[in-house]
Amino acid sequence: MSNFSGGSVYSMVQGIASGTLLVTEKTYKRLTTAELQQLAFELDRQIRLTRSDQPNLEDNQAVQLRHRTIQKLTAALMMLRSHQQRRK
Repeated sequence: MSNFSGGSVYSMVQGIASGTLLVTEKTYKRLTTAELQQLAFELDRQIRLTRSDQPNLEDNQAVQLRHRTIQKLTAALMMLRSHQQRRK
């Protein structure tokens, strides 16, 4: 059974990106080391995909949404890396 919110690592990352899932230290405590590595990989991949999607610079709402999404994903990844360091 998966410990990921939403049932899979992909859906958990999508929830973080959309803002429907807020991550805290407790979110990461229930995950195993292998699951944390898998989540870190998927977060990093989603950050790269979001950065590669360049909206029109005239579309301020799309640019702001892109920046907020990158910010959410980066914060979740930084928190995850910090949790991994403390767990060692």
